[in-house]
Amino acid sequence: MNFKKIHAVFVAGHLVASVLFVACAIALVVLAMMDLWQAVNPTNPVTIAVRVNTVLETIALLTVSVASFELGQTIMEEEVQRDVPMSIPTRVRRFPSRFMIVLVVSLSIKSLVAVFQFVHEEPSDLLYAAAIGLVPAALMAAWGVFIKLNRSAEELEPEAIQWVKQEDEKVE
Repeated sequence: MNFKKIHAVFVAGHLVASVLFVACAIALVVLAMMDLWQAVNPTNPVTIAVRVNTVLETIALLTVSVASFELGQTIMEEEVQRDVPMSIPTRVRRFPSRFMIVLVVSLSIKSLVAVFQFVHEEPSDLLYAAAIGLVPAALMAAWGVFIKLNRSAEELEPEAIQWVKQEDEKVE
């Protein structure tokens, strides 16, 4: 079995996934621009409350688009551009860490958007916005515990960390 050819298939698959994430992000930015135009268009006969909600929806769309851009970039950098193979413990610390940051920030922004919406529309639903806000807090706490418990794996493979750091300089 030719493992180089199999590896090339995985790299190609990651490249396609990365490009699709970026394409989805661009589509979301375009939709957000269209939504924003509806909110600020002076000829559009809607109330201020509708305009504010549309702006908040635009923020939510942009948040998801930033997450999609970041995922596309992360996949491109970690799976396509890298020449140095990473061990599983090293990969577990690097790749998901970047994703977790995007996820936590996105959920935090979504929570804020929900608070603004529910305060004006349905104050009884503020509990749902608070629940959305608890998710990124719980994710951060769990990720911190995971990193702390996984620290021993980093000490077992210092050469892998050094290779990854050298590769980081090449990727940048």
